[in-house]
Amino acid sequence: MHSGESESSQKVWLITGTSSGFGLCLVKSVLARGDLVIATARDVTKIKHLQEDAENSQNIRLLELDIVSGEAVIRPIIAKAAEFWGRIDVLVNNAGYGAKGLLEETGSSQLRLQYDTNVFGTLDVTNAVLPYMRIRKSGTIVMIGSRTSWRSENPATGLYGSSKAALRVLSETMATELAPFSIRMLIVEPAGFRTNSLSNASFYTGNMISDYDEMREKAMVWYETLNGMIRGDPVKAMEVLTDVVRGEGKAAGRPWPLYLVLGEVGVAGISEKCKNVLKVIDDWRDVSVGLDVDV
Repeated sequence: MHSGESESSQKVWLITGTSSGFGLCLVKSVLARGDLVIATARDVTKIKHLQEDAENSQNIRLLELDIVSGEAVIRPIIAKAAEFWGRIDVLVNNAGYGAKGLLEETGSSQLRLQYDTNVFGTLDVTNAVLPYMRIRKSGTIVMIGSRTSWRSENPATGLYGSSKAALRVLSETMATELAPFSIRMLIVEPAGFRTNSLSNASFYTGNMISDYDEMREKAMVWYETLNGMIRGDPVKAMEVLTDVVRGEGKAAGRPWPLYLVLGEVGVAGISEKCKNVLKVIDDWRDVSVGLDVDV
């Protein structure tokens, strides 16, 4: 605990998917602030070093959690998590993966697999945590989304982008539903960070259609070069996220945001998307309106 920090100000974070990327960086950031962490991974042996390397090993607990294992399996694990320190103040839904493939080739089967993790598994974990927040009328839910959910024009991004778009819409609705219980929602939209989440995911080639050969090959080459173009530092991004949740540092004195866009690529991409949509609405306004029933 930092000097001068009271026990009541010490938050308990449950973070999924902590073996690499944003999850790993966030665990380190949160521990450095003196907070308590419950770190999860599908294979707990891959995160044992987090406890071994922690300055205060009593501030971190490890749990094995596969978010696609279903509610019946997830709920007892979350119950165990809540027992560690008697509460869960912050849930960070970071676990997920990025599937790549052309939509006619992947079909709905690959889409279902993507949604099983990024949407349904995330919702199962969230719903398992919510009773512990509702009873205290306090808590924060953080959804790690993606700029790709706003800008999915590139071939092969539809599986991942649509799953994160679905997660965003669910989170927007959930923010309203949870407001009476003083539970906050934060939708994080990162872009251009060196986490390898999408660039290193395998490209689906189980149903190749010759008409798409050129498009597929170009997309695969683009993804292979993507890592060299990415400049975002996930450590810096997770420091900002910790600031926002704790209301300190760069976030001190600012109102709570529903969305947190991280990275210059994300700010530029989402801003351009919003401008494009507004332009189309303005250009077609005379066609879109005046459709009420005549009275």
